[in-house]
Amino acid sequence: MKKAVLAGLLLAAAPISAVVAQNWDATYSTTDGGNLHGNPQASTRLTTFVSYTCPHCANFETQAEGPLRLAYVQTGRVAVEVRHVIRNPIDLAAALAAECGSADRFWGNHRAILRDQPRWLAAAQATTPAQQARWRTGTTGARMRAIASDIGLYRIMEPRGYTAAQLDQCLNNEAEARRLAETAAADNARWDIPGTPSFAINGTMVSGVHSWQALQPRLDAALR
Repeated sequence: MKKAVLAGLLLAAAPISAVVAQNWDATYSTTDGGNLHGNPQASTRLTTFVSYTCPHCANFETQAEGPLRLAYVQTGRVAVEVRHVIRNPIDLAAALAAECGSADRFWGNHRAILRDQPRWLAAAQATTPAQQARWRTGTTGARMRAIASDIGLYRIMEPRGYTAAQLDQCLNNEAEARRLAETAAADNARWDIPGTPSFAINGTMVSGVHSWQALQPRLDAALR
């Protein structure tokens, strides 16, 4: 009798556990040139094209991160992909820093760099001609390290758990720098990216949309 009661309790509990939805907010992976947050099999994929030196991109991150994660990514309905737009050497240095480490490290790095953008972008604008000359001469690694030092990327990445030596290793990676630049060029050829941030939903560029306020209705329409 006791066994029957226990079995009944287990059977009764089964439907409850079955309806607990998976939280996709902690799922990270890479794509063929981007970084993906959320359910890789989501019915809707939002691709965001981001330049780290673009103030509108930082504003979008501030406005969209919470709503996207809670209402769209966490539920598994939408997966968000970030693809880099490389407009200048600072974009490349920042992208190398963001990509430093495994796929699950990217999103924290990405958000930290964008959140701190007003501070480091002001530092970049205040650099001297001599500093900027260092950004254009020497090896790729030497140029990327000079940029990172002058604008404060080491300061941003240290609380993320990176030592200067670890970040240097990523900034010195010429093959990765070449991959990022070539991928950005290929993305522009494929999508004809009109500006940043720009967005594609399920592979189709969304015309005239560069903010969360304008994007959300389009995203909701794609989910219906």
